[in-house]
Amino acid sequence: MAKTISVTLRIWRQDGPNAPGEFVVYQVEDIPDDASFLEMLDILNERLIARNKEPVCFESDCREGICGTCGLMINGQAHGPQKATATCQLHMREFKDNDVIVVEPWRAESFPVIKDLTVDRSAMDEIIKVGGYISVNTGAAPDANLIPIPHQTSSAAFDAAACIGCGACVAACPNSAAQLFCSAKVQHLNLLPQGQAERWERAEAMVEKMEEFFGSCTNHGECEEACPKEISIDFIAWTNRDYVKSKLKRRIGP
Repeated sequence: MAKTISVTLRIWRQDGPNAPGEFVVYQVEDIPDDASFLEMLDILNERLIARNKEPVCFESDCREGICGTCGLMINGQAHGPQKATATCQLHMREFKDNDVIVVEPWRAESFPVIKDLTVDRSAMDEIIKVGGYISVNTGAAPDANLIPIPHQTSSAAFDAAACIGCGACVAACPNSAAQLFCSAKVQHLNLLPQGQAERWERAEAMVEKMEEFFGSCTNHGECEEACPKEISIDFIAWTNRDYVKSKLKRRIGP
């Protein structure tokens, strides 16, 4: 039988992007310690609704650490105290009975608050739209799994592709930079043979689109620490290299 704990929540409540916000305190009792953090918020909302009060707005979808929609700042840490864990996979056993837990939305100018703990992360979608694809003409193109790829290269591409686009890297960065997200999306395509046709155009377009919305990277490394998929900041260096090369190659032509 699961143990139960009681916690005090200080949750950021805000009606909309232009409305003032404030922390509201809630006492939540008898929470099973095997409940996830989002399940605990579900329990809080059920109790608020039963008392005819406004539930707390937060995002979630898969609740399996795949979709990236669940991100929250928990006690000042992106996704909470457990490393390499998305908010939906964080369990209440990571907290102690009678703990005070501060819950906030992602804090970044590029992520305006929609309501309460929900933010607009569409700026990240703009980066994807300008270069996040591979075009392969049908017909004579060989089947993808017939192209020999070194194991080290395929592993690196797979590691980059693990990015779930949650925005924790932006929220954790003191500059609100998105270099880790952008570089993961660039490199999981640029590292593979199928991505070479658009490699230089992709690197240039995605980096420059990122710079329209987000701050600059100054190598604090907070992004790597906050990332629930532990994506390495090495990808940032590789993308910087590709960006510089793209400027040269696209200037002199093929």
